[in-house]
Amino acid sequence: MGNIISIGTALPQFCHPQQEILQFMQKAYRLNDNDARKLAYLYKQSEIQNRYSVLPDFVRPESDWQFIEPGQSERCLSSRMEIYQSSACALSVAAIKDCIKDIIKPEEITHLITVSCTGMSAPGLDLQITEDLQLSNKVFRTSVNFMGCYAAIHALKIGKMICDTTSNANVIIVCTEVCTIHFQKTFTIDNASSSLLFGDGSAALLLSSSLSSAKALTVKSFYAEVSYKGKDDMSWQISNTGFLMKLSAYIPQLIQEDIASLVQNALDEGGIKQSEITHWCIHPGGRKILEVIQSKLSLSNEDLSCSKSVLSKYGNMSSPTILFVLKEIMDGIHEAPCNVFGVAFGPGLTMETFIASKA
Repeated sequence: MGNIISIGTALPQFCHPQQEILQFMQKAYRLNDNDARKLAYLYKQSEIQNRYSVLPDFVRPESDWQFIEPGQSERCLSSRMEIYQSSACALSVAAIKDCIKDIIKPEEITHLITVSCTGMSAPGLDLQITEDLQLSNKVFRTSVNFMGCYAAIHALKIGKMICDTTSNANVIIVCTEVCTIHFQKTFTIDNASSSLLFGDGSAALLLSSSLSSAKALTVKSFYAEVSYKGKDDMSWQISNTGFLMKLSAYIPQLIQEDIASLVQNALDEGGIKQSEITHWCIHPGGRKILEVIQSKLSLSNEDLSCSKSVLSKYGNMSSPTILFVLKEIMDGIHEAPCNVFGVAFGPGLTMETFIASKA
C-alpha cells in the first residue's frame, strides 16, 4: 500500500509578475502596436499573477538582458542544457529537503524517481541528487523523462507499484522543470502561448509502504487514456535552439469532449461515485482548461480553488504543478473520510488520473 506522506516544493529565486513578463515579451518579440495589444489581452485573460524563473531577464531593462541578447541569434540547445544542469539539481534537492523535513533522513530514502521534460543528461539528475544528498550508492533510481504535465501521476503509479511489492519502502518522487530556458525569440502563436503560461519549479513527494502521518493519503487507483486526435495539438520537440512547445487553442475543446467519459471510467476503475469525491486535484494547464472541466463536471468554484490558486501564483510549471495543487489540498484537509480525484494532461493527448483517500 502506498501512502502519500508529504509534499515539499521549491522555486527559483526570481519571481516575475505577469505584467512585467508581458512588457519583456513585447520588447523581445519586437511587436508592433497592434500585436502588442493582442498579447496584452491574452496576458490579462491568463489569470496568472506571478511566475518563477531561473533567469532574471524578465524583469530587467533590455540593456541588462543576459539570456536573451538583443540582436543575437537564438541560444543553442547545449547552452540551454548548461543552465538546466546548473539549476535543476539545486531546485530538486531543496524540494526533497522540504518534503522529508522532520519525517525521515536522506539516508532512509530507498527509491528515487526523477521527473523532468525540460532537460536531460547522463549521468543525470538522479545521480546528481544522490550525490548531493549523500543517499546510499545502492538506492534504487529511475527516471520519467519527456512526458510533460501528466508525468507526476505516471511517476506516482510507479511509486505505488514499488510500495505494493517492497516492505519499508520510502519512495521520493521529485518533479523539476525549468521551462523558461526554452524561450524562443521568434514570434509565433505557439511560442507566445508557451511564454505566457509556463514557469519553473520543483515538487517532491514522499510515498511510503510503512510510514503514516496526520495528512497522509492512501493511493487507491489509477486510470489513463490517450486521445490520438489531439496528438498534433500538444507536443514538445527537441530542436537546435531548445525544446519547442506546440499548444494548440483546440486543447480545451478536446478536453471538453473527453473529460466526462474519462472521469467516469476512472471512477468506475476506482469503484467510487463522483458524489463521493471531496477534493478535486485538477492540473491547471490554463484558465480555459479549468473552465471547461468545471462546466462539464458541474464542479463548484471551491472544487477548483486549489488549482486556480496554483495557476495564479506560479503559472503552469509542467510536471510539478499537480503536486503543488495536491499539497494545497493536503494542507487544507482537517477531517476524514475524504477522497481526492486527480487528473493531468500532456502530449498525446494523454490524460492520467489517480484517486487517493483518507479513512
